[in-house]
Amino acid sequence: MQVHQLVGTGRKRRKRVGRGLGSRRGTYSTRGVKGQKARAGARIRPGFAGGQTPLYARLPKRRGFQSPHPKAYPVNVGSLGKHFPAGSRITRTRLVSVGLVPKGARRVKLLGDGDLTVAVSVQGIDVSGSARKKIEQAGGSVNSV
Repeated sequence: MQVHQLVGTGRKRRKRVGRGLGSRRGTYSTRGVKGQKARAGARIRPGFAGGQTPLYARLPKRRGFQSPHPKAYPVNVGSLGKHFPAGSRITRTRLVSVGLVPKGARRVKLLGDGDLTVAVSVQGIDVSGSARKKIEQAGGSVNSV
């Protein structure tokens, strides 16, 4: 193989602009005609909307603070018997689907208020001591986080 037989080297030549009319890239040198972007050192800052109020200024500010450790959403054991039959496996998603817990609740905790008569299996939910006692007395089990 010889040099003249090479087909492409996989390297693209850089565009040389501003090197006279014969180069096809003289005069305006690929910058278009006049205006801010044709000038040296031109930079339109991100978000600039041509003098119109930019989008980031038109949107409302997010206020307040959201704790990285949110409080748990409380659910009482008394309400479990009304929504779940005996032998049910209770998880956070099951509580959401039944409507005991809102969809956005990040943590759920079972509290011991009310009476539980059905045996249920609780998984992946925080449980208070009194709630654990009532669930186990009813013949259920608790596998908390």
